[in-house]
Amino acid sequence: MTQTKLLIGSLSNDLYRVANLIQRGSVQAAQTFWRQSRRWIDDLKTAEVSDYIHKIITDLDNLGRKDKLNMAEAEKCLMYSILLQNYALHLE
Repeated sequence: MTQTKLLIGSLSNDLYRVANLIQRGSVQAAQTFWRQSRRWIDDLKTAEVSDYIHKIITDLDNLGRKDKLNMAEAEKCLMYSILLQNYALHLE
């Protein structure tokens, strides 16, 4: 498993947790996983990935400047989680 694949998979899992916890109303727990996902985002900024994955990372980086996520942003996290998971599964 490559380092990039591990980072993308970890980010995908944390984004999924963030989306589910916000949906359930556990904002405090969601913030914990959101802070953790920031570490993966920072590491992936310089990784060699497809253009659309780089755009996702950039969008998440901009989204990460907010202190609290709302439901629309949680849905975006869920969508990005699925896209990143699919990308990681097909990496060699």
